[in-house]
Amino acid sequence: MSTILALDIGTEFVKAVLAKPSKKGSLEILGVGKARQTEGNMHAGAVADIPAVVNVCEDALVKAEEQAGERADLTVVGIAGELIKGNTTTVNYTRKNPNKPISDSEMGEIIKKVQQKAGEVAKKTVALETGNDNVEVRLINSAIVSLTIDGYKISNPIGFKGSDIVIQFYTAFAPLIHVAAIEKVCAELNLDLLTVAVEPFAVCRACLGDDLESNFSGVVMDIGGGTTDVAVVEDGGVEGTKMFSIGGRSFTHQIAESLGVDFETAERYKLDFDSGKLDDRVKSKIETAISRNLSVWLTGIEVALEDFNNMGSLPRNILLCGGGASLSLLQEKLAISDWYTTLPFSRRPVIHLIDVAELPDLDIEHLNVEALSELDHSFATALGLLRVGVDTLAGAPPENKLKAKIAKLLQK
Repeated sequence: MSTILALDIGTEFVKAVLAKPSKKGSLEILGVGKARQTEGNMHAGAVADIPAVVNVCEDALVKAEEQAGERADLTVVGIAGELIKGNTTTVNYTRKNPNKPISDSEMGEIIKKVQQKAGEVAKKTVALETGNDNVEVRLINSAIVSLTIDGYKISNPIGFKGSDIVIQFYTAFAPLIHVAAIEKVCAELNLDLLTVAVEPFAVCRACLGDDLESNFSGVVMDIGGGTTDVAVVEDGGVEGTKMFSIGGRSFTHQIAESLGVDFETAERYKLDFDSGKLDDRVKSKIETAISRNLSVWLTGIEVALEDFNNMGSLPRNILLCGGGASLSLLQEKLAISDWYTTLPFSRRPVIHLIDVAELPDLDIEHLNVEALSELDHSFATALGLLRVGVDTLAGAPPENKLKAKIAKLLQK
């Protein structure tokens, strides 16, 4: 089995996790590493200074390799930012010969057409937002959310007969310049890049684990340093992903401005907010600053989730990860305020921090005490990237051959 490295290149930290997949589908975590970015390395979740990011990645990578006692064979890297476009498209397809069983090649052609259509939409959207009509985008992730033939929902169409196929298909595209920067970082580190994955999609894969029949539903919010990534999962299928440029650093800048201190001092204040180390006067000012920024952040969440109004009802469970999710005020605001009332939630959402120890099909028994203490909710993205790497290598577990065929089609 190949050793896989997950590299989560965040605005605030780079996180590296080395793991080895087992034949049973679980991931044995061998080593973890984390290194802090400096301001200017990243912009809105994307690489802005390649040499500087390479140095930070190397620091994180060395720590993970020293713990693991070995180097990675293959690497999976996450990508995020407002210009990453992840959407679920519904496509209706009428077959010319409904009495002929659907073949691999016919399904491959249908998927290709859906991807091309979604790519055109993504390119137009990015061009509109950037003012650049010549922007190039690349397909990063794709997955079938649901599929029906003549009104009957099935898990795989191959071998079935029928006339009308309706596919809900998730696709995520990224500007080529962002992907090229990641490829350059990997080349400088002499890493064999297996695939690039959209980060909220990766977190969803961490929650689903190895069970391709999972009925997991939830809203996943990955609150990083520079961006917040939102993904909606319904009955094991990714409905879509949205991102906006407000993260942990926005709260730090608000504290710095309100208290008249530099960025490093403001960051320390933010991290110490729940520690009991701050006097009441300073803590009150920090709470006011964070609350002011939280109002703007919640508006971003509402706008992101408005695009899922066609679902009928959003899943009640909201799972938080990323360093920004550590803010107790943020968790509290989500849990008790009325931000959700304009959205299609059937009841008040229930807020959870992702507990990586409870993620499915994860073996962390071999990690030392220091590594275990570091492996918290902020590592959920990296752990999801590992799962995407396993998907890419294997297609799907061998015991699920029908879905394996679909997974292989999606990789082409």
